Amino acid sequence: MLIRMTSEPEQQPGAGVPDAFERLWTPHRMAYIQGENKPTGPGAGDGCPFCAVPAESDEDGLIIARGEHVYVVLNLYPYNSGHLMVVPYRHVADYTDLDEAETRELAAQTKRAMTALRTASGAQGFNIGMNQGSVAGAGIAAHLHQHVVPRWGGDVNFMPVVGHTKVLPQLLQDTRKMLADIWPS
Repeated sequence: MLIRMTSEPEQQPGAGVPDAFERLWTPHRMAYIQGENKPTGPGAGDGCPFCAVPAESDEDGLIIARGEHVYVVLNLYPYNSGHLMVVPYRHVADYTDLDEAETRELAAQTKRAMTALRTASGAQGFNIGMNQGSVAGAGIAAHLHQHVVPRWGGDVNFMPVVGHTKVLPQLLQDTRKMLADIWPS
């Protein structure tokens, strides 16, 4: 919610003393900050969301595509619109623990993701990668997942640089449907 300050600052209960700053409130980010849906341990039965998501419908789980060994899902806490992940069904933490079939399908679905994102949104580039281990920045280190983040010229503006906030213009459900409808076979 963007609150525009007028010549007379509007009093906002709980927001402190009115000033001349505009604020973009993103309370939905608190779920991520507080670790909601984060596993309690390293095992598949320790509340791993990547193990739970495949049991949901595609719409409820934000799943874009399902393969034999991996599935493609939108990131609940995206860096950009269309930020998705390619995730093996098998609960495995390290890339070197994937078998050959899982490795091949992870690569093939990553290529399909790039094609779909270019078609759907005109993505001009991508950040693709995985953080291996919590010390490397993995939010859920116990279950391997590869990020595919679409990028466009000029997509880094004052909001993330100064405001530490990313503006996403599309609801996750709408992004999921758009990508699922054009997913390459």
